[in-house]
Amino acid sequence: MKRLAFVGLLVALGISIGALLLRSEDVEEKPRPKSTVAKKVIRGDINLRVAKGRQVLLRAGPDGEIVGRVGDTTEFGSPEVLSPTGRRRGSWAAVRHTSLGNSQVAWVNTERAPVVIRPRRLQLEVDLSRRELVLLQNGVRKRRMSVAIGAPATPTPPGEYYVTDKLPGADFGPYYGCCILALSGHQPNLPQGWSGGDRLAIHGSPTPTWGQNVSNGCLHAREADLRYLLKTVPLGTVVSVHP
Repeated sequence: MKRLAFVGLLVALGISIGALLLRSEDVEEKPRPKSTVAKKVIRGDINLRVAKGRQVLLRAGPDGEIVGRVGDTTEFGSPEVLSPTGRRRGSWAAVRHTSLGNSQVAWVNTERAPVVIRPRRLQLEVDLSRRELVLLQNGVRKRRMSVAIGAPATPTPPGEYYVTDKLPGADFGPYYGCCILALSGHQPNLPQGWSGGDRLAIHGSPTPTWGQNVSNGCLHAREADLRYLLKTVPLGTVVSVHP
């Protein structure tokens, strides 16, 4: 059975998250006709899914130094998705990826990279002061849910992340509840002696914690809300966390 550790657990499991596996060979596709390149990259309301069996080069800037290579699946076996920020220079788009940390971006040539462009209509907004998560569709609120946030010593870091994986909690242990939505973000405020992973996630809890500040950084939600998110929210959905 696969095992995994996210920082939101109340009990330290001592399980490390495996590093992202990347292939050593990379060949970018030939340029696509410009008519097929989504102009929505400018507004950031698309996702870039890495084509099956291919790799995408991540660069420090347009035509800049290569800072990473991303394959077609995540470390947990989900389809790999890159999240554009809305910044663009010609055919180049700035993207987020979990390998870049919480605040860094890399650049991808949307006309050459082997990616499938998909629209992004949903967004998750997290208000830490209210301990609340809201699902928006095209800017309209669709569902509101109470969540647990990080404890004072291990606060949930504000920032903009995205959903990288949707996983059954039972595959990884009873501490995650029914479901896990892994996020691209990392927890910089790990508790002393913590030997598990630093990835942020939205998941369940063995006891009702929602509405409290008790986690190591992850967001805990009710099972009904988690199942709804698992069914409704696609990979690549932006998760904006506000103080």
